[in-house]
Amino acid sequence: MKKITIILTTAILTLQAGSLTLRDEVKVTSSTPTYKTITKRVPYQECWNENVPVQKSSGYTDDFPIGTIIGGVAGGVIGHQVGGGRGKDLATVGGAIIGSIVGHNFSKNDYRRDSYTTYESQKRCVTRYNENEEEKFIGYKNIAHYKGKRITKISNRRLRYIPITIRVHY
Repeated sequence: MKKITIILTTAILTLQAGSLTLRDEVKVTSSTPTYKTITKRVPYQECWNENVPVQKSSGYTDDFPIGTIIGGVAGGVIGHQVGGGRGKDLATVGGAIIGSIVGHNFSKNDYRRDSYTTYESQKRCVTRYNENEEEKFIGYKNIAHYKGKRITKISNRRLRYIPITIRVHY
């Protein structure tokens, strides 16, 4: 009965148009589950303590003006020993200024000579990845044959038939 309907439909359409479209079903000959390998990367942190060099100083720093103060006092005392009257006052002030400059320079030199290297522990981290492979179900690979041609259709379930569309142009 099905073939008679298709033949009649074909005959009627052939008389009216220049093309013909038919729909049919082809019996599935095999249906197998299909999987795909998927790799997942999961990040994690790996941390450790590391000793790193640090420059330190036991000398005087520029923030602590001990050399400037001592130099100023010493220069003022020496300057006060020179001259007399009004010249003695000028010699005291001049000696204090020169002593301050010399004392400041000496304290900077001490700072450079007394620097040293020490080590401090610092935390270091790096991001690494765990890779997991898993099989993921894609669907069923349904295979049928029509006029010597292999037809494959992937679906989420096993099929008994694969629908096909046939177009004939004349």
